[in-house]
Amino acid sequence: MLDFSWWQILLFTLAMTHVTIAGVTIYLHRCQAHRALDLHPVASHFFRFWLWMTTGMLTGQWAAIHRKHHAKCETEEDPHSPQTRGIWKVLLEGAELYRAEAKNEETMRKFSHGTPNDWMERNVYTRYPILGISVMMVIDVALFGIVGLSVWAVQMIWIPFWAAGFVNGLAHFWGYRNFNSADASTNIFPIGILIGGEELHNNHHTFATSAKLSSKWYEFDIGWMYIRIMSAFRLAKVKKIAPTPKLAASKASVDQDTLQAVLSNRYEVMARYGKALKRAYAHELAKLKEAGAREKYQLMRGARKWFHKEEDGLNEPQLKQIPELTSDNQRLRTFIELRKDLSAMWDRSNASREQLVTQLQDWCHRAEESGIKALQDFALRLRRYA
Repeated sequence: MLDFSWWQILLFTLAMTHVTIAGVTIYLHRCQAHRALDLHPVASHFFRFWLWMTTGMLTGQWAAIHRKHHAKCETEEDPHSPQTRGIWKVLLEGAELYRAEAKNEETMRKFSHGTPNDWMERNVYTRYPILGISVMMVIDVALFGIVGLSVWAVQMIWIPFWAAGFVNGLAHFWGYRNFNSADASTNIFPIGILIGGEELHNNHHTFATSAKLSSKWYEFDIGWMYIRIMSAFRLAKVKKIAPTPKLAASKASVDQDTLQAVLSNRYEVMARYGKALKRAYAHELAKLKEAGAREKYQLMRGARKWFHKEEDGLNEPQLKQIPELTSDNQRLRTFIELRKDLSAMWDRSNASREQLVTQLQDWCHRAEESGIKALQDFALRLRRYA
């Protein structure tokens, strides 16, 4: 039906697969699995129909498996963690892991609540999961002839490769981390275009119910761009995004508002503290090199990539090495001690808000009295949280 050249067919294929990616990240992931936004019924059913045609995936199954992934992340019960199953297993057999978990009736019963269960879902999508992708194959062949089979094949492997393998595997194994979330999630690329923003996976695991996956100024989430466009046409309504720190012009004391803001932005607070510690460590390393303390310099140089990380993200040999690294360095010992006390505040669930305010005020006072400018600046900023 269409006399397209090879590059026109290629552009058509990429456009179709990009719509599929948008359906997964906007509808399945952010809307259905995490309830970060509501979609207009027209937009919601378009994505549901499109995903049935191009992937054969069911909304309830996808949401249930993904919710279980968050609930059991990096454990033996995680449906697709490379930390427990191995990176190559998830990369190469991610779709098989998905299909195996979809047969787990307990997972479906426990985690699929709130997903569509209307007439279309029961009598068309669930009853005939293969019909949609079969119709898509007929359409592709009708449009492009025998080449349409290649177009259809690319559509069929797009989500199994990028979502089931690439995101579920690589984004829990390799990349950079903005936040010290409790799992191994990483951001693969700062440009979230290829997989609709899912590349920013560490941001997502830190703020799972946020409709926006980008966090830093240099990160771009194309899925969020589409959501903003849909919101302008009243096709989407954002319910929640990750908190953004707000700073008062000047604030001399810590109060209830300061505490609430610090607790709400705990990941940002600890990430900023880690950067301050990283700079301090680099400064101490440069001083040792200049002084010619070769043995100590070599010891500290080997730890420069992990020393600034929080202790729950370090292995046993690294934890044992910290006392040796800080034995004759009061500045670094002070950084480590204050970091422990600051991070411990998140775990003091039995403390009253008044006690926590007092503890935060005391922490700021100790940092300001340390004589270390980086800590003094950090404490002054912490007081300004509003």
